[in-house]
Amino acid sequence: MRTWTFRAWRVGLLSGLALAAAPAHAFIAYVSNEKSNTVSVIDTESWTVTKTIKVGQRPRGIDFTRDGKFVMVAVGDDDTIQMIDAKTQTVVDSLPSGPDPELFAQDAAGKVLYVANENDNTVTVIDLEKRARLGDIQVGVEPEGMTISPDGKTLINTSETTNMAHFIDTSSRQIVANVLVDARPRFAEFKHDASELWVSSEIGGTVSIIDPGKHEVTGKINFEIPGLRKEAIQPVGIGMTRDDKTAFIALGPANRVAVVDTASRKVTKYLLVGQRVWHMAFTPDEKFLLTTNGVSNDVSVIDVAAQKVIKTIQVGELPWGITIAP
Repeated sequence: MRTWTFRAWRVGLLSGLALAAAPAHAFIAYVSNEKSNTVSVIDTESWTVTKTIKVGQRPRGIDFTRDGKFVMVAVGDDDTIQMIDAKTQTVVDSLPSGPDPELFAQDAAGKVLYVANENDNTVTVIDLEKRARLGDIQVGVEPEGMTISPDGKTLINTSETTNMAHFIDTSSRQIVANVLVDARPRFAEFKHDASELWVSSEIGGTVSIIDPGKHEVTGKINFEIPGLRKEAIQPVGIGMTRDDKTAFIALGPANRVAVVDTASRKVTKYLLVGQRVWHMAFTPDEKFLLTTNGVSNDVSVIDVAAQKVIKTIQVGELPWGITIAP
């Protein structure tokens, strides 16, 4: 009897430890593959591609709707935003954008979508419930980066050729300020407390930090990697932890992600990832950060706490954007 009790206790203990070591919840990631015209679906428990979805031509910007029911993907050469049903993992509808949509942002309620249209220098405003176009906002040349302030009052668009971050009032849909940054701004990200706006400049090789209230650049982050020419270091995607203490910045053909202490604005570490790292997304529990690596056609998985790359997952050709189920 005593032996049986001990064995039962031991089995229970080992089972408990196994459960504790397993992921509490597996998340699903969607990766847009710009050249193969597909979206790869990744299970974050097994770290494997579970499905490849055929979409329109040149998919880039990608994100979930706020309710998690659909994945929206900008198919640039088809001039539209396709909607993937998250349950069936099939394309079920499309949204009316302008020519060559690239990145987009939605309001907190998930009712309005703002789309950067690279070819006609506009931001299209879309009613997500009616799936109808509400109008356009004229911005700079080659708009790309899109984000909304935490209070929802300000929309940011970056224009690659004009080299500006445009501050747009979401109620009037008018530009209220233009802030000059370094060459070819690609991405914009607010701190969660709205105290700063970070804008990456691919050709300029910097990240500009902007005071959203004063509309002024208050500092810049520069990057230096031994053995690499300055021109090879091209900042694009930015990921900020929820506590706003750490930023991760994709450095394109440098094949590195820079880890930045946001208080000092200094790089503390460079993580070697795949080739031409472009965009990134955190898992909802913020344990992992996934990056898209365009030239090596894979996704790198970063352990956020350890600040270490732990896995590489092969996906389609020229992976560009990534989103993870909320």
